[in-house]
Amino acid sequence: MPVRLSLAALAVLALAVALVPPIVQLDQSLVDLRAAGQPPSLSHLFGTDEVGRDLLVRSIYGLRVSFLVGLVAALVSMVIGGLVGLAAGSLGGLADRLLMRVVDGFNALPHLLFGIFIVALFAPSPAAVVVSVGVTHWTTAARIVRSEVLSLRSRPFVEAAISGGASRTRVVRRHLLPHLFPHLLLATVLMVPHAIWHETALSFLGLGLPPHLASLGNMISDGQRSLLTGAWWPSLVPGLFILVPTLAVAVLSQRLRDRLNPRQRSELEL
Repeated sequence: MPVRLSLAALAVLALAVALVPPIVQLDQSLVDLRAAGQPPSLSHLFGTDEVGRDLLVRSIYGLRVSFLVGLVAALVSMVIGGLVGLAAGSLGGLADRLLMRVVDGFNALPHLLFGIFIVALFAPSPAAVVVSVGVTHWTTAARIVRSEVLSLRSRPFVEAAISGGASRTRVVRRHLLPHLFPHLLLATVLMVPHAIWHETALSFLGLGLPPHLASLGNMISDGQRSLLTGAWWPSLVPGLFILVPTLAVAVLSQRLRDRLNPRQRSELEL
């Protein structure tokens, strides 16, 4: 998918998410059996689901919820991972080794299974999904930040600041964080679609968002029952709303990654 096409796709989806919900009100508990299971037509461009709700409108609502949950979860992951990586790289020695063993321990756990265990402790809600993704996906950010901090510590301007008597807090605030921010920003952008997929998987399994709330995972779960009757659109439409923004973000993040740090692309892989 070319960069311009990716930008256009994200712009269209962003406008839809921003403009459709205030204009078209969606009754989450609506049941209209007369319009149930209609295929794509002029009156319903993407068809209706098994209880008569317009799939296009509901997919836009679901994308908004999934994007917000994914964005917050990605930010939580970056904050946790950034703090751990910054502490490990700045302190060094025993603290660095201990924190990295913690990172290795979390990496050894299956993320989805661990996420299911976390959300199972709470009632289905956006907060539970945010906690699940944030707790299970911070290790990549920790490794990225630690690697950059170790690289920056050997730079002449950092050594000069330390030799000049600058405190560790001042070195971190004035010399390390400004250089770390672009890498954290890129890692966050890369994490958002991954968090959306994680939320979709949990909602598909019935452990993510509440069933009455429009979510792409809930919609795909509901749509699989319609496949038995030959109705393909209830599963295809929300699937496209997941696939298109994910591919678009992947293309744009690849371009941003190449511009930021073309020599260390593999370190930013999620």
